[in-house]
Amino acid sequence: MSPKSLTVRLRLLLVGLHLLSGVLQVALLFPLGGATWRQTLRRIWSRQLLTLLGIRVESVGEALAGIEGGLVVGNHISFIDIYAINALLPCGFVSKSEVARWPLIGWLSLHNDTVFIERGSRKAALRTHHTMLTALGAGRRVAIFPEGTTTAGDTPLPFHAALFQSAIDAAVPVHALAISYHDATGARSRAPAYIDDMSLVDCMVNVMQAGGLIARVRLAQSLAPPLANRRELAQRAHQAVATALTREPETAPAEPLRDLDPVNRGGKLPNEDAQHLRNEAAISP
Repeated sequence: MSPKSLTVRLRLLLVGLHLLSGVLQVALLFPLGGATWRQTLRRIWSRQLLTLLGIRVESVGEALAGIEGGLVVGNHISFIDIYAINALLPCGFVSKSEVARWPLIGWLSLHNDTVFIERGSRKAALRTHHTMLTALGAGRRVAIFPEGTTTAGDTPLPFHAALFQSAIDAAVPVHALAISYHDATGARSRAPAYIDDMSLVDCMVNVMQAGGLIARVRLAQSLAPPLANRRELAQRAHQAVATALTREPETAPAEPLRDLDPVNRGGKLPNEDAQHLRNEAAISP
């Protein structure tokens, strides 16, 4: 076995242990604080996971700092997109129901504000809409990947409009994010692309072997209420993301990771939750 192959296997083992630590975090630490505390733990855990995968996440521009609530939409390249967003701006995600049955990841998703959608069922779609409407109405951030599948990241597929209705009904803004992955030179990388018949492990191995990747997240546009009908809204969000991805220079230096939670800047916990930070060691790899 080559040293590189051994290193990848060890890192996969660490990722597995990190998933187990997430289960302990949810079971033991989540009950100790409120929503801000849980978001802080989620952000820290996501950053740690990305580090284990060899990915550094970076925000582009200052605009992400203003996102307090609303519907967050973005292009979809990999399962890693979820953790890249959560490392900067923790959200509850809308996901296909199959994810709930994935070992460990499904359980973690179930306990991290994930809204599961069953495709092909009108009643299930109505339940999803009601759940999203409740979360958005409470001022929380809900994230969707409206392409409905993953791509290599070159050009986003058309956005499905159905889930945009919740933002219209809740009268909340829609924030369109452009996500891209780059190697150490700044060139686009396809290593994280979770496409075709690739397995989750194969995708992680590709990322680890690529080495030193950068996940770049840019706010393409925020669309404030009153919003257009859902089809026009989906088209405007799609155009904003596509334009941001096209205009982004391949080799432009990215900005360092900043803590973008508008309620909890700088990675500091509010006073009510400061005591809980001592428990972070329990989830560190």
